[in-house]
Amino acid sequence: MGLLVSLPQTGGKERTLQLNFGVEAVKAYLPAEWHMQSVIQLTWPHADTDWAYMLDEVDQCYVNLATAISSRQPLLIVTPEPERVKKLLEDKVNFGNIHFVECPTNDTWARDHGFITLLTEQGPTLLDFCFNGWGMKFAANYDNQINRNLFATGLLNGAYRNCLDFVLEGGSIESDGRGTLLTTSTCLLAPNRNETRNQKDIEEYLKSVFHLEQILWLDYGYLAGDDTDSHVDTLARMCPNDTIVYVKCNDKNDEHYEELSKMEEQLGTFRTLDERPYNLLALPMADAVIEDGERLPATYANFLIMNNAVLYPTYNQPQNDTEAAQVLAKAFPGYEIVGIDCRALIKQHGSLHCVTMQYPAGCFNSDKNKNK
Repeated sequence: MGLLVSLPQTGGKERTLQLNFGVEAVKAYLPAEWHMQSVIQLTWPHADTDWAYMLDEVDQCYVNLATAISSRQPLLIVTPEPERVKKLLEDKVNFGNIHFVECPTNDTWARDHGFITLLTEQGPTLLDFCFNGWGMKFAANYDNQINRNLFATGLLNGAYRNCLDFVLEGGSIESDGRGTLLTTSTCLLAPNRNETRNQKDIEEYLKSVFHLEQILWLDYGYLAGDDTDSHVDTLARMCPNDTIVYVKCNDKNDEHYEELSKMEEQLGTFRTLDERPYNLLALPMADAVIEDGERLPATYANFLIMNNAVLYPTYNQPQNDTEAAQVLAKAFPGYEIVGIDCRALIKQHGSLHCVTMQYPAGCFNSDKNKNK
């Protein structure tokens, strides 16, 4: 039950506000990535990371990312070397839209070490989960402290919530903002993450923390060369209008064909909370990219949703790159679809979404420590 009230606004317009009685007006929820954003985080590579052997190449990719992001909305750059990064960006960006935080880092995967933001009646809550290098595969002692260092700067608005007793990476979950979470069983149940909890325990925990109604578990799908135990953001992504885009393999001779076919079949069984099937849009499978005899995890599912644009990875495969853009244009009508060459990123087994983390509107104090 509620009451509709018209409030006068500037310019003679009115805004209609619904006041609800006897029910919770606003519920805590995990916003979809297409929720209005305040800032996007990049954690910049440096010579003490695994990027050292190809630092110039990956720096250029990050410059391209920083340019594309900061020309559209605020950008937060985490780095132990802010002066070096500023020189790289000189004459390429509007520094008025970029903010720097100086702190030690092991690597650059902001999607996985960054805060996961919950929106509540009281405002944003910044959830700091444990990042342990995808099941202790890689050092993460500095990366696991980035959130605390970032919060101490005052750049982020919201309440800090310590969730460090649970291992969770942002790339492993997809939210529709309305109570449904999409994830993969191979990642969340992988060794050295939360081994004392079974799938039921993990589901109950996630439902409680994120105020979820359902979790959709993908049991199939992988990419050769992936270190994450099949993060969902490499395989299938939630989009507006009850749409899921996913990677489809048409080559029966490709090692991924059987698994991705099973994934497609399972996606077809998923239902929204009102029992409707999802609109499924197939992204092309990138042609194999081989380096030193190893196949790299090139995927078009690893795109970043911004306020009015989608940045998606390209791999110098004109036909596939173009087809991926066309599919994303269907999934995001009215959005600008922008390709970023991510051949450098897949050499360290990630891509565009993996190196970014968005914060929803209300999370960023843009006047605090500007450009410091």
